[in-house]
Amino acid sequence: MTTQQNSPETNPHHHTTKIKGKLNDLITHLREDISKIEDPKAQALFETTSEVLKGLVNAYNDYEKHSEEAWK
Repeated sequence: MTTQQNSPETNPHHHTTKIKGKLNDLITHLREDISKIEDPKAQALFETTSEVLKGLVNAYNDYEKHSEEAWK
């Protein structure tokens, strides 16, 4: 039997891994769609969105590694 402390539901790393996966899936989707559309403003919007999401993925990585002062 798993104790609550060892449960994946209470482990932040379990959740950050899942969220990073979803963010990366969305980044991939956005980048693929850039080549499918012709509107330069929409392309720029999708590119900007993917860059912002990459920043969030980096923040989650920093949290997991405790590599930033805020996460120590």
